[in-house]
Amino acid sequence: MKKYAYTISPELPAMFDGVKLAAVATVLYIIVRCLNLKSPTAPPDLTYQDTALNRFLLKSCSQLTKEYIPPLLWGKSGHLQTALYGKLGRVSSPNPSGIRKYLPMQDGATATFDLFEPLGDHRTGDDITMVICPGIGNHSEKQYIRTFVDYAQKDGYRCAVLNHLGALPNIELTSPRMFTYGCTWEFAAMVGYIKRTYPQTQLIVVGFSLGGNIVCKFLGENRTNQERVLCCVSVCQGYSALRAQETFLQWDQFRRFYNFLMADNMKKIILSHRHSLFGGNSVKMIDTDLSRLYTATSLMQIDDNIMRKFHGHSSLKEYYEKESCVHFIHNVHVPLLLVNAADDPLVHDSLLTIPRTLAAKKPNVIFALTLHGGHLGFFEGAVLFPQPLTWMDKVIVGYANTICQWEKQKPPCQSDLTKDHHQMGY
Repeated sequence: MKKYAYTISPELPAMFDGVKLAAVATVLYIIVRCLNLKSPTAPPDLTYQDTALNRFLLKSCSQLTKEYIPPLLWGKSGHLQTALYGKLGRVSSPNPSGIRKYLPMQDGATATFDLFEPLGDHRTGDDITMVICPGIGNHSEKQYIRTFVDYAQKDGYRCAVLNHLGALPNIELTSPRMFTYGCTWEFAAMVGYIKRTYPQTQLIVVGFSLGGNIVCKFLGENRTNQERVLCCVSVCQGYSALRAQETFLQWDQFRRFYNFLMADNMKKIILSHRHSLFGGNSVKMIDTDLSRLYTATSLMQIDDNIMRKFHGHSSLKEYYEKESCVHFIHNVHVPLLLVNAADDPLVHDSLLTIPRTLAAKKPNVIFALTLHGGHLGFFEGAVLFPQPLTWMDKVIVGYANTICQWEKQKPPCQSDLTKDHHQMGY
């Protein structure tokens, strides 16, 4: 029997090593691209007019001019920032103690908000209340809200946080209506209560995501809504639902996937109040609307079949037109800070022309665009683990402190904006 000797060419191990090296290089390249590791850190890109107030703000509010540094390994990915916010909210979130208030509305609905007293004196010695509107389907028990409230309380602010109508799982609706994209009724009721209960207090208005749309729309709807308001801060809103609807159907930045997830969450909220919302209607109405709700895969389908009908809008276009702050925000005359992140997967870059144009035209507006932060993420940290407080928390309180300081000092060389502001009685 013949024996055969097999010899392995010395080139084969080198070839296998080359394949392994190429595979590792490919994986590393994908990781670097997905995590956006090569992206630089930078201060926010600011759009504003050169006024005395804005110069004072940029000098005194360091968060607007210093680099925002996210966690090194994952913080430059807008998707991971957004996912961490969506899943965890915040890290090591505190539990501020507040009192829940119930306000009956004219249509039979019951608005609720949570009131948190300050944990110390404000640095100016004044009584100042932050009136806060959370994001879509959110409320005072969300971790990002709790973290921000605790931070603001410790800086001497009273905080009033609106619970969107229908968002709290343990609070039943008392009328066949829930929160919508731009309805300001509940927020107006909360602000009215604060003004009546604390006649000496001044207001800082804060809105997150959908809440940013609501607060800007509220201030712009009526000039009297701006009375006793020192300033307003809006974070991560989209400004125009009509312009945003087409972008939400695109797969760019996985926006269509986020649309599906948010629609699924809205379905759960609506179905949890099925009896209150649909119990008094006909069987035909229940069959048609609920069957469409069950099969909906986008927010637009839910808005068209359910949400727009709460206020009698004849079409989805009319609903988005009437409930978007883009048609009201130019009427806001108090200092206004608009914050967005360039890597926010929910807010398309085309929508950012709205705040950029507004800030270029109006002296009371600053538009701050960060490179990173995702949607309501803005986590800070060294390498892997984020800090409990985010850049978003710090910039809101820092901006508010600076505005309060400006109002307290009353510099003799005030900007025309501030003079006009006081002449109009705000």
